[in-house]
Amino acid sequence: MKKKSSGKQRHVVAWINKAEWDQVLEYLYSQDCSLQKYALHRISAWKARYASSTPVAVDCTADLVRCQVLDKSRQLDGEDLVLLYGAALVRFVNLITERQQGRTARPLRRLAGNLNIPEWVVDLRHDVTHRKLPTLKWCRKGCKAVLEWLQQEYWSRQLGGGLNDEWKAQSDGEDVEDELKRQEDELLSRQREMELYKNIRELVISFEKDQYQTFHELPGGNTKSLWPAPFADMSWILGEIKQFALESSELLIDVLVEDGFLIPTVEQLETLGCNTSDNQSPTEPRLPQTFLRFWLPLLKMLNSPAFIHLLLEKLFAELKQHSKEPNNRRAFYVSAWISEVLLCNSNRYEYHFETKVQKKARMKDRVFVNRIQLRWQQLLSACLDAPCTSTPHLLQLILDDMEHPLPLETRQRLIQLCSIYTQTEHSVDDPPPRQREQPIYTLESLHEKLQHSRRHEQTLRRRADTDGSESSQEHTHAGALAEKAKLLRGSPWQVCTDKVLWKNFPLGKVPGQSDDPSCLMVDNHSTMSVYDHPVELESAASHYAPGSSAAPRTVDGLVWTQSDVAKLKTGLQLF
Repeated sequence: MKKKSSGKQRHVVAWINKAEWDQVLEYLYSQDCSLQKYALHRISAWKARYASSTPVAVDCTADLVRCQVLDKSRQLDGEDLVLLYGAALVRFVNLITERQQGRTARPLRRLAGNLNIPEWVVDLRHDVTHRKLPTLKWCRKGCKAVLEWLQQEYWSRQLGGGLNDEWKAQSDGEDVEDELKRQEDELLSRQREMELYKNIRELVISFEKDQYQTFHELPGGNTKSLWPAPFADMSWILGEIKQFALESSELLIDVLVEDGFLIPTVEQLETLGCNTSDNQSPTEPRLPQTFLRFWLPLLKMLNSPAFIHLLLEKLFAELKQHSKEPNNRRAFYVSAWISEVLLCNSNRYEYHFETKVQKKARMKDRVFVNRIQLRWQQLLSACLDAPCTSTPHLLQLILDDMEHPLPLETRQRLIQLCSIYTQTEHSVDDPPPRQREQPIYTLESLHEKLQHSRRHEQTLRRRADTDGSESSQEHTHAGALAEKAKLLRGSPWQVCTDKVLWKNFPLGKVPGQSDDPSCLMVDNHSTMSVYDHPVELESAASHYAPGSSAAPRTVDGLVWTQSDVAKLKTGLQLF
């Protein structure tokens, strides 16, 4: 007996003794809300002591009992209770079956069946997560069933006095079994992946063979003509590749970016009649036209936003690995494919003026026609993370086609910094001549440019001080004031020559004016009707020719003359 007791493992628990455990269990499953609240407070204390090691069954029981307490308090509406019950049920199913899951996901129904959890509880969890929320009645029923399961499978097993010994021994055996099953699943997954990779590679090789056969059958070896329609065998191969792309796009892209496929060998280029010296500008890489048309049937069939995103991410990852190697053939063709994909999505200004025939010819050599929504921030980060000689060109394409482009000056500076870093000369959208004359490479050159601009400003200020422009402006201003005063002679208005800050006065008010509107009345004035005097247009025109001064007023004050009346009548409109 002594030997057996010494072989037992001791565990540190959060409760004081077994009496507290029994009390909490009794209160949790009682029908009195006050007792259930007390049990929940004790479990909160246990969780504070356990930290992140609280038993899953205890935590799930507390969540479900808390739902019942809030339901009985009638403080929440039915929809709120459904959400509360649903979250507790989802949490229960996920946490209880989590230890049964390996690296390969298995159905929850099977895992729950192994633990004797009712299948309809798993369906209830599925409805809460993915479908229409269940009714409150079903939520209450599910909560009751789960609490009964927890009491039978966990709480009742702890009453034997051994506490967690049996569960721990069982869990240790389950851990060993799970580890063995996980390793087995990993081996099967690796074998299946290798077999899938082999099948995809064989299909792509078959596509290449058919394309080479089609190329040799072109009339006169005319590589500039378009490829004919694919044969029946080619259509079957493309369909099989598309099916593999739906299952595993990453494996397909891994095959395509290997040497001998999208990255051509010298022998492949010679077979297609592509001159290796053409289009070999490392700063602006472009694919040979014949080589691009060779892969267009496959790429057009695989065209989708998800595939294009994965392809660009893989190409940038490959470019990062080979960017530091100078004159690397693989880095050149990887950059050329990136440039080709980005150009398919571009909407440049010069394309707006092409004819329909030119547009049709250009669209035939594109991987995809319709513009897709690319992840521009990720592409920008990936491009800057793989600096090489073609990075300024690729960066220019990304910055020009972004949905929310950066300011033009920011784009030019970013491309200029990228050109300086990669030590390349970028010819697309060069900066202005003033920037090309004096590029800023160091902090000292920036200080020199700043000092030069300050000296230039000081020189301009000195010239402005010595110039007599101010006196001429004052003379002109005084002449204008005198002319205005002459025109207002004899009227109650006069020109103010004082320096007054007119912005401090509201519109229609002058300095010294009172708030009484009667101050604006003229002392001497007379009234007359418009129709009191006959209209004589000819006499008015002869006496008051344009540019001549008006006749003197016969009445003191402001009155209308016959000329004024004539002008009013000529512009009068009756409605």
